[in-house]
Amino acid sequence: MSNPRIIGALELSSVGIGYKALDLMLKAAEVNIILARTICSGKYLIVLSGTVSDVESAMAAGRDAGEGALVDELVLTSVHPSVFPALGQSVPMSGEDLQALGIVESFSGVSILAAADAAAKAAEVILFRIHVAMALGGKGFLLLSGSQPDVEAAVNAAVGQVRERGLLVSSVVIPRPDPSLVEEYL
Repeated sequence: MSNPRIIGALELSSVGIGYKALDLMLKAAEVNIILARTICSGKYLIVLSGTVSDVESAMAAGRDAGEGALVDELVLTSVHPSVFPALGQSVPMSGEDLQALGIVESFSGVSILAAADAAAKAAEVILFRIHVAMALGGKGFLLLSGSQPDVEAAVNAAVGQVRERGLLVSSVVIPRPDPSLVEEYL
């Protein structure tokens, strides 16, 4: 059984090459698909889990199959457990529970996964939404809440991950947000 805290992700600029890469990744190692789909701007996103060696083998196969279509990639060997429910948009939270609201926006789905993991590890926050590429022109964003100092620390950590890749769109911290501001995302 694979450890879901180990993931690999590839973002490719071609749907066809994405399917080819996924096929070769699945044949190269014993990995599980967390997410594999077309995303906005005609790209293909793959997120897999497995053992470290299997994920690394699958990622190598995917990179080799990428034929110059690789947009972004990531291997995380110790994913914070709060990333998975936020990615599945299954974090229960009411608007009244919001303290400060942190938002980080990236030009890629893969980089927002790295940002979310860094944010969750940096401070005591509730990571309640990771939106990857759909209806965003291929971008990604995350939403988190907590005390203002924790949210600021988490956003700074997330921004560091995205900025390192040169893919930062924006980062915002809103103290005491109006609860209706996030109702559509809960």
